[in-house]
Amino acid sequence: MLLSIVVPVRGETLNLTIMAKVMGAVLETEHEIIAVYDDANDPSAPIADELQRASPNVRGVLNALGPGVANAFRAGVEAARGEYVVTFVADEIVPILAIDDMRALMDEGCDFVNGTRYGYGGGRVGGSLAGKILSRLANKTFNVLTSSPLTDCTSGVKMFRRSQFAELTANAQEPGWGFAFEMAINAQLLGYRLGEVPAISVDRMFGGTSTFQLVPWVVDYLKVYALGIRRLPPRPFARKPEVRVRIPGNIAGPHG
Repeated sequence: MLLSIVVPVRGETLNLTIMAKVMGAVLETEHEIIAVYDDANDPSAPIADELQRASPNVRGVLNALGPGVANAFRAGVEAARGEYVVTFVADEIVPILAIDDMRALMDEGCDFVNGTRYGYGGGRVGGSLAGKILSRLANKTFNVLTSSPLTDCTSGVKMFRRSQFAELTANAQEPGWGFAFEMAINAQLLGYRLGEVPAISVDRMFGGTSTFQLVPWVVDYLKVYALGIRRLPPRPFARKPEVRVRIPGNIAGPHG
């Protein structure tokens, strides 16, 4: 069964090339890589075309829905052929090692599988120190202050069924990576069977220019955080929903 891996690329030429080679080498899952760019003149567009000529499982897709990560994902999912879809980050390579285990949880009955940097042995290396601290704090407090059982709602690595994407993203407002956070909230509101797989995030392992800006990032995520607090209030006398966890062989974390 085909898995579609949707990756907004925006100039990530080197990382896109390396990602395609690593996925082809390590993934046991039959897959296609959908590299989504916002502009036909984006330098990643000819790289995607070159990779497609070398390997039929890579496709470049122009996002004609409007700028932003959310629209890139919408365009990619619209073009996807697989029953399962995983959203991925172009400047991340190591979380590729979690994809087969995420797929296994979907095959076992999960509806939404979350890649986590903050639970079960997952980790985050590199990038902005302030961003790392705030991200970890936000996810920890969100887990405590709401009924959410997920340990990393803000992770950009999510797997779900293509047929459920429309309801997962209904009323989603954030144009940036907060879109993935909103998907995690909606999955819980919809009563989806949840899974988590730990992954090691290594920011920009192979270089490239970061577009990270702390203040806009904080503002965007605070809006989704507040939305989640309202929609997933704590239930003091109820157990949180069950989360199935699968630990990849490359993670030396606790199993459970």
